[in-house]
Order: sequence, then structure tokens, then C-alpha cells
Amino acid sequence: MSQTSTQYSVPKGAGFFRRMGAWLYDFMVLVAIEMLAIGLVVGGFAIAIQFGFSIEGYEDVSDFLTRNPAVSPFFTVYVFAIAAGFYGYFWTRAGQTVGMKAWKLKVISEFGGNVTFTQSLIRMATSCLGVGNLLALFDRNNRAFQDHFSNSQVIKID
Repeated sequence: MSQTSTQYSVPKGAGFFRRMGAWLYDFMVLVAIEMLAIGLVVGGFAIAIQFGFSIEGYEDVSDFLTRNPAVSPFFTVYVFAIAAGFYGYFWTRAGQTVGMKAWKLKVISEFGGNVTFTQSLIRMATSCLGVGNLLALFDRNNRAFQDHFSNSQVIKID
């Protein structure tokens, strides 16, 4: 009996500098989206204050949102949920964020197709705000820290 081994080809991942270019582009887009989302909350509180809501003991709405122990945890979760929604939406739909599209990158699942929302959350949690991409400099397939943990890979497309 002869044994045959099936050999799978693993596509080589995107390089570090290309990843960081896309990361910087996406970071600027995400900052703009976060500013709009936070502006809505601050605006809502400003309107509430006009109708009698009190933030006594706090300098302003920002101070209230970040230092009030009853509000601060929810506000923090809200800010992180916006980022999770941004990446989760783009990665699960087309496999590309705006920055990835500009830099011709795509995130794919090792299981085939686009990543799941769970995989996108794992990618975000393990990326260490982009520092996880440093591993791509040393990995023979250019895979980053978050690629390994989320069973996904960022590849260059043409």
C-alpha cells in the first residue's frame, strides 16, 4: 500500500510595512468614526442638561462620562463597541477595511472565506493595537500574532 500525502499550500501573508500602512489608514478612519460617535453622546448629554439633567460635581460632560463610576464603564464599552463594529463589519462582509482595500490586503479565514465575527473579535483582542503585526517580520509566512490566534491570515491581493 502506498501512502500519499496531501500537501496544502499556505498563501504567504502580507508583509509588515504593507500591514502598517493599512493600519495607519484605518486608524485615521476609526478616529473620525469614534469622534462622531462620542459627539452624539456628548450632544445628547448637552441636550439633557438643557432639560434639567445635572452633572453637578463634574467640570463638563467629558468629565462626567469618564469619571462617574455609574456611567464610565458603559461609556468605555460603547467606545470599544464602535471599534469592534467597524472592524467586525468590514472583515466579515468583504474581508477588507478601507485601509486594507487601499493597500490591497484582505483578511481570510484558515477555514475558507471571510472571517466570522468571533474571529474578528479575537483578532482585535490579540492585535495589541497593531503591535501584534511585529511578528510578521519574523514569521516565515508573514503571519502576525493576531493571525495565529484567530485562525486567519492577511494576504496581498492584486
